[in-house]
Amino acid sequence: MSRNTKINLVLLFAVAALAVLPLALGLGDHKKEPFTGADAEAETAITELKPDYEPWFSPLYEPPSGEIESALFSLQAALGAGVLAYYFGLRRGRRQGEQRALDREGERRAPERRAGSAPAGAAGKPAAERD
Repeated sequence: MSRNTKINLVLLFAVAALAVLPLALGLGDHKKEPFTGADAEAETAITELKPDYEPWFSPLYEPPSGEIESALFSLQAALGAGVLAYYFGLRRGRRQGEQRALDREGERRAPERRAGSAPAGAAGKPAAERD
């Protein structure tokens, strides 16, 4: 097994552990809604500390339900992942293209070296006359 494969397996295991451990350990059992987002947690904390707090502004769009809000968040995450994947794929493709171009250039020059031909400017002269 290669080093990269081992690293990928360790990272995959770590991500799986981060997803499963909070559920397995029951970290949210004492709460009414155990796994709400940070925005909801902050709103709850603010209303507990200062019940008469008034927000400075309201959201531009308030989704009609939590499911739609979750779907929009998932769509945003998918679009972001797509943009990042496109960028990294483009960079890798360019790097591979540059490497192939260098390899082709090296192949063009390699037959001259293998055939034992003379350096530039001495072509056509017998080996005895070159020196």
